[in-house]
This record gives sequence, C-alpha cells and structure tokens, in this order.
Amino acid sequence: MKYLEEFQDPALARRLLEDVHATVTRPWALMEVCGGQTHSIIRHGIDQLLPEAVELIHGPGCPVCVTPLETIDKALAIAALPDVVFCSFGDMLRVPGTGRDLFRVKSDGGDVRVVYSPLDALDIARRTPDKQVVFFGIGFETTAPANAMTVHQARRLGVRNFSMLVSHVRVPPAIEAIMSSPHCRVQAFLAAGHVCSVMGTAEYPALAERFGVPIVVTGFEPLDILEGVRRAVHQLERGEHRVENAYPRAVPDHGNPAALAMLADVFEVTDRPWRGIGTIPGSGWRLAPAWREYDAEHRFGVTGTGTREPEACRSGEVLQGHIKPHECAAFGTTCTPRTPLGATMVSNEGACAAYYLYRRLGTGPAAATGKEATPVG
Repeated sequence: MKYLEEFQDPALARRLLEDVHATVTRPWALMEVCGGQTHSIIRHGIDQLLPEAVELIHGPGCPVCVTPLETIDKALAIAALPDVVFCSFGDMLRVPGTGRDLFRVKSDGGDVRVVYSPLDALDIARRTPDKQVVFFGIGFETTAPANAMTVHQARRLGVRNFSMLVSHVRVPPAIEAIMSSPHCRVQAFLAAGHVCSVMGTAEYPALAERFGVPIVVTGFEPLDILEGVRRAVHQLERGEHRVENAYPRAVPDHGNPAALAMLADVFEVTDRPWRGIGTIPGSGWRLAPAWREYDAEHRFGVTGTGTREPEACRSGEVLQGHIKPHECAAFGTTCTPRTPLGATMVSNEGACAAYYLYRRLGTGPAAATGKEATPVG
C-alpha cells in the first residue's frame, strides 16, 4: 500500500491539476483507452477536477465488454455440453449472451468453474482426463501471453483434453478504427500502460503521425492519469502529436521480448468483431494453424448460435465514446449489475459499471456528470 499511496498524493495531484488549468486555452477531447483507467477516473473524480474545456471520453478498453456476442453464445453452447468443464475468469459469468449467461448454464447443470489463471484450467485438465476442459481466453495484449504460454505448456505436457476458446483483441487497430470514424471527436489518447508493458510503443508513432493525435502511455493510479492528461494537453496546445511514455516504471519502449516471442509462435493476427462496434480488420488474435488442435471453436464446431442484442442496450455507443453511460435510458433502471443488458454494466472495467458504482446515488444532472464524485485524496 505504501507504494500505491505515493501515486495518490493530494498535494501532487493539485500541482498537476494547476498545470493543466494554466495550460488549457481551448476545448480538448481525450480518450482513455483502458477500462481500468475509466474506473480510476470516475472513482477519484478526476474528470470533475479538470477544466471544463478538457473532456475525457471513455474508450473500448474493457476486454469483457468488447467480447462479441457470437463468441459469448459459442461459450454458452460449449459449456452446456456433457463431459465439458468450462473454465473462465469470474467477470465473464454474468455477461449476457442471447437469452442467458454462464451462471444460467451452471444452474442448469453445466460444469462451469471460475479460475484465476489459464494454468488452473490446464491443471484441471490434467486431473480429469475423462473430461474436455475449455478455458475462455479473452482480453487485450495484456492477458494474451499467459494464454499462449498455457497452450504451449499443454503440448509440452501432452495434455490432449485441454482447449481454449480464444477472443483476444488488439489496441492499435481499435485506435485506427476510432479515428477513422466520421463521428470521431477524439484529439488525443491515453494509452494503456499494461498493454504497452507487453507490446512496447512501436505501433503507436505511425498512428500519432497519420491522425495527428498525441498518444501518451499512462498508468492507472490518479497521479499516473493526471500526468498523462497534463502531457497530452501540453502537446495539443503546442500543436504536436508525439508518442510519450509517462509510465516508464512499467513500460520499456521495446516491450517484453519473451512475451512477444510467445505470442508470435502461438497466435496469428485475424479480423475480430467487437461487441457493439463491429468487425475491425486485424484487431484480434487466434491460435495459429500449428496450434489449431487446442482451438475449442475448431474442436467443438459450434455454429448457428443465433445472436441477438437487446434493443434497449446502447453499450456500443458507450464503447465508441459517442455517449456517456447515464445518457442511456436503461441505465440504472432496467439495466443494473444484477440485471445487465450489456457487458459494460457487468465488467469491473466497464464504463456503465463505473458510473453505476460511483455516480448513481446523486441527484440531477450534476450527479450524472460526476459533479458530486469524491475528488482525489
């Protein structure tokens, strides 16, 4: 806790805020890419402490939220099969598919288990050779190396009853898709530090140059985010568009060579649909042909799941930064964490969940926009 408290110092936060206030001369719109950053921003009231001219737009950086509905439905179908043990991180169990979720499959008799690592699922496969064990491998570049390593371990150990339902997504193509939209208002990005700790920063300069946007690699504590905002605002005011690493304690510019080598061996880049957004070319990973025997989608051949999104859910617009969660009529009424219409209300990185947790108890427009939130420190 000692080291976390250093990045929540109110005096340092005030100094960073004063710098931003003194620098801004016109409106700017910045997007934080990661859902973890969104929760930190809303929890600590960072957006309300910034000048009114600086708007933080919440991006599609929640891996649970962007996992496509068709993949969720395939997971539900596989989990319901006899002699299958379906393993997942806990935040996926309440994500709604078409008509049900993994909790419902479990209550109906499916063997659905929460694990804390893909290696836990591999261990279950080793201990239950009479069952087919499937791990739900989702996430951005951050979780992909561990999933790749687990598949590698399964082959090394000769475990044949293990497979993975893969739905990995990549950040740079998502930034490109956001900036290419005719409705885009984003003028700078706060890039996710944990993603860059794996991948490095090499993919970002071309995007910054092509779209004329500053990209600042940022951490997750309040001071990390404020420093990222400060650097982005300074660039915008000077008319610059560079990549800056404001998270050097965790992010080497070259990334993690061992993780990158594992990813290159086990996965290949593919087009990937994003829930509420649509297909983004080259935005995902799947198991490479040499590892296809561990691909659950290939092993079980689940097709024709008949996906259907709830009409009242506007999570796609939230994920693209077109609206804030409270602007959806279903928010906090027909859509809550216990009765979610979309994944953004379920995940602990979802923007709707953040607003529900930290903003819903106020009254009037000020509460919806966070004017009553607890400030940093």
